[in-house]
Amino acid sequence: MIRLYTATVPAFLQQIAAVAGLLDRAEAFAAERGIAAETLLGARFVPDMNDFRYQVKSVAVHSWGAIEGVRAGFFAPDTTPPPADLPALRARLADTRAALEGLDPGEVDGFMGRDMVFGMGERRAAYAAEDFLLSFTLPNLYFHAATAYDLLRWQGVPLAKHHYLGRPRFRPG
Repeated sequence: MIRLYTATVPAFLQQIAAVAGLLDRAEAFAAERGIAAETLLGARFVPDMNDFRYQVKSVAVHSWGAIEGVRAGFFAPDTTPPPADLPALRARLADTRAALEGLDPGEVDGFMGRDMVFGMGERRAAYAAEDFLLSFTLPNLYFHAATAYDLLRWQGVPLAKHHYLGRPRFRPG
């Protein structure tokens, strides 16, 4: 049987590292082309869509924020503004990575069966913690990471699939 920690936290860390790499590539591209980083950070496909900064912030929200939500028994969308620039986005991801790396795997495994509520305005949805993490959080994490990748690719940043995937967890040896 797979542990809840193993099914979630390493995936969170893999995507955080991949998105941090996207920031590096975006910065290099902007410098190389002489364009303002703001052009990339503010990228969105359509006017009513959240921009690149929001996508990066959401990778943090749907990883460490989800763990905090399960601890509290309640998760709601983070409505704070996203970090404004590349250093602040990097810091958000670094803080998220450090928090996740500090987790006790036994604590995450202990979430199994715990009641969890997702709230958005007046709407509420009840979950078991493992179902929240596996059927809500992970898909949202991947959605926002893929959208961040796609926005940069659309802006011309030279990226390949491995930049989105990050470093897979190969068997040692």
